[in-house]
Order: sequence, then C-alpha cells, then structure tokens
Amino acid sequence: MNDMIIEQLYSYFDKSAQHLTEKSSFTYLEGIAEAGENLFQNQIVQELSDEDKFELQRLLKGVNELVYNSEDMRKALQLVILKGMKGAVQPHHSMTPEAVSLFIHYLFNKLLGGKKQASILDLATGSGNLLYTVINHSKIQINAHAFEVDETLLKLAYVGANLQKNEVSLFHQDSVEPLSIPKVDIVITDLPIGYYPKDDIAKTYSLRAEEGHSYIHHLMIEQGLKHVKEGGYLLFLVPNFLFENDQSKSLHDYLKKQAHILALLQLPQSMFSSEQFAKSIFIIQKIGEKTTSPRQALLAELPSFSKQEALADMVQRINKWFAEELGII
Repeated sequence: MNDMIIEQLYSYFDKSAQHLTEKSSFTYLEGIAEAGENLFQNQIVQELSDEDKFELQRLLKGVNELVYNSEDMRKALQLVILKGMKGAVQPHHSMTPEAVSLFIHYLFNKLLGGKKQASILDLATGSGNLLYTVINHSKIQINAHAFEVDETLLKLAYVGANLQKNEVSLFHQDSVEPLSIPKVDIVITDLPIGYYPKDDIAKTYSLRAEEGHSYIHHLMIEQGLKHVKEGGYLLFLVPNFLFENDQSKSLHDYLKKQAHILALLQLPQSMFSSEQFAKSIFIIQKIGEKTTSPRQALLAELPSFSKQEALADMVQRINKWFAEELGII
C-alpha cells in the first residue's frame, strides 16, 4: 500500500465530488461514485457544461496515469466515503472499522484457508468495504454475491468493485426477500440492527416476532443459514445485546437446531461511540453430515487493536482454539 498514491486518489475523489455537488444535484456520496465512474471509463460521463467538464477532466488527468493496486484504491475510497458519511443523516450510512475488517479476513482465512476457491455472500454490503477487504487480502479465488438496498451505497460498491478489479455479483435488493442465488461456502455480513418493516415477508421466517415487527438482524441470520452450504460458515458482526432481548430465546432455540455456535468475540468498547452501538464477531457453522459442535465455544473480549502485544496473545489463543476444537491449523 502506497500512502502517497492513496492521498492522490483521495484528493481526486474529494475534489471531484465537491465539484459535482456544487455544479449538479448530486450529494457528496453520489459525487464520489460519479468520480469513480469517470476514472473507470477514463472520460467524463455526466451531462455538464463544457466549463464544468473541463474542471473534472483536469482532476482526472492528474490521476489517470497513477499506478495503484486494489488496496490503494480501497483505502482511498474508504477514507473519502467516511468523510461523506459524516455529513449523511441516514443511520445505515456507516462503515465497518478497518481493523475489524482485517480481523474478519484473518478469521475467514482460518476457516477457508485450505480451499483453492470459495463463494461468499454479503447480505448488507453497504459500500463494499468489508467484502473487498476480505477479497483483496485473500490468495484464493473468490466468487462473491452482495446485496444492498440503498442505491447510493450500491453505486459506491459497484464503482469500488470495478476500480479494484473485483468480480462481484451486486444486487439492488432487500436481502430478507427471497434470493435467487446458489448456496455459498461462507456468509460475511455486518448486520444492520433494528426492526424489519415488511411483516408479510417476515412471516415466512422461523425467527419472525410473535407480534409487531421482527428484528432484521435475526431474519438475516436465518437467511444466511438458508443460503450457506451444509458445513458452511457464517461470520456476522452482531450487536452485543443479541442474546439479551425479548426475542433472544427463539433465536437461541433456532440456532441450536440449525447451527454449531463456534465463537463470540466482543470488539473493544473504545471502537464505538456508546455501549448501545457496540458489536461482536459471531461465528457459526451450518449443521451438516460431517460437522460436530466444538466442546467449548470460543468466547473472548478482544483487546484494543492498537495494543499489539495483547492482540498477538489473543490471536495465539484463537489459533490454539481452532487447532484443538476444529482441527484447523
């Protein structure tokens, strides 16, 4: 990863997005996606005056000969999208922290490291940053399916995939609705938290609420289990209160029938603005003919990602658990 190149790419996206925001009806986040499309096509694709196009062409010329890799591009996009999200009012406009995405890749690699290729499903991909972190750092061939209901975030994910040369099937769809995709090896999703408004769809789920709206994060866990192969893994970012609410008993009973609970790793509290937003990494395996439950699930509180020594000790402990409980080295 080259910091100078990341800075130049960031500057290009930022200035282009600001220009498009001022000269057209695009929001800043939409402007980033449009700037990405211009870079991918190597031309200005928006309908603008010659004067406004000239400024965008000047900015484009400054970066179109840069030699960058997928991670340079992902990092630049991540930084500029984070800037845009600070000004966005939608609560779902948030991004999985970088250190968490990299840690999820480490866990992904542990679970699927022996394979030469793997298929992934992301049920709420957002701008694609978590998914692309996993893909960019993986040495195996990946076939990915990703769903996102927000049009702006999906466009950012689409542009990001093109510029990072990642082959991803992106769907502009609410992923709680029926999905027409093949079963995958692993599901990786930073779950949205809250109530799901479509009761007619929710009623087709085992984890629907007895009355009122169902929890979207419960429904997505069930949807993930429907679409992963037998023996496949699911790696979710979940709220810390997942098993402490009015519907948690039905979730626990459902999981006992459908999956092996492998691990619950609580992320450092310092990563979150308040306790109510704190999350954990939840790893489960779909029950299959050759699967068995670990004798003991891995339950741990992760240290701050900035405390290198403590984190190295934790990784050693996790590696030991994988070797002893799952036979994964």
